[in-house]
Amino acid sequence: MDDRELWQDGPRVGAVGLGCMGMSWAYSPAERDDERSVATIHRALEHGVTLLDTADVYGPFRNEELVGRALAGLAPSDRERVTVATKVGLVVDGERSAGQVPAPDGRPERIAQACDDSLRRLGLDVIDLYQLHRVDPEVPLADTWGALADLVTAGKVRALGMSEVEPAQLDGASAIHPVSTVQSELSLWTRGVLADVLPWCEQHGAGFLPFAPLGRGFLTGTLSAGSFERRDFRAHNARFTDEAMAANAEIVATVRTVAQRHDATPAQIALAWVLSCGERVVPIPGTTRPERVEENAAAAAIDLSAEDHALLETLPGAHGDRY
Repeated sequence: MDDRELWQDGPRVGAVGLGCMGMSWAYSPAERDDERSVATIHRALEHGVTLLDTADVYGPFRNEELVGRALAGLAPSDRERVTVATKVGLVVDGERSAGQVPAPDGRPERIAQACDDSLRRLGLDVIDLYQLHRVDPEVPLADTWGALADLVTAGKVRALGMSEVEPAQLDGASAIHPVSTVQSELSLWTRGVLADVLPWCEQHGAGFLPFAPLGRGFLTGTLSAGSFERRDFRAHNARFTDEAMAANAEIVATVRTVAQRHDATPAQIALAWVLSCGERVVPIPGTTRPERVEENAAAAAIDLSAEDHALLETLPGAHGDRY
């Protein structure tokens, strides 16, 4: 698989990355299998998928431990090829959150402790990319970002990124320390960042890491209404009600039409479109299965035509709020 410069003068990674969240959190517990997930991470590397994305809140903590276990099982030469990205700034325990609903926590003292904890769980001496998961409205962004910048100075982190932010917040943070990457949702049914966030990244040489590039599985064309167990967050998501899935079926039908032209799967076309959005765009689709990571990696070889783009641009907006 071809690689891409993750940010200006930054490391090069496979054009398609791997989002590890679903291996431990948010989706159906029935799909979780640590042994298979470790095998999936190892298979990903075999196919040139070298960016692994996790976060301390996933589990919580279990996902970083799982990624750390997978890294420990690699030969040193393979480990050197991996770029590890993790995140801080959301919590699901303590007074700031209720139950398993994440809440922002950008206090500098928590940032410092969380980094040490993530390093331990991942089995690393330094985190390649440390991302602010969400801006905490109760803490000045300058304080949070300053604490993150201190971690770079201390040699615990190589570069910093942000997730789900607006250009004004990016401007404020970058005045303190460079924002190397931005992570937000981007897919054929969620395109809002194309208007302002992605142009900011291009202007500042930052990478863009689209999460949910397959529409949380919807764009694969393999999901059916009413099939989500209650602990799968899609069971409570407005885009996955029976009515919304029926209304959004036209989107998958169009993607499938383009896929037939390329002898590809709908998932591969959805990823190929995301990849076409910019030279430093590195989508991070999630999966728990080795065969799916192979399928996703192959999307990097698909070259969409002008006709394909024209057809995909006619897609209607998705029914239902994305959260």
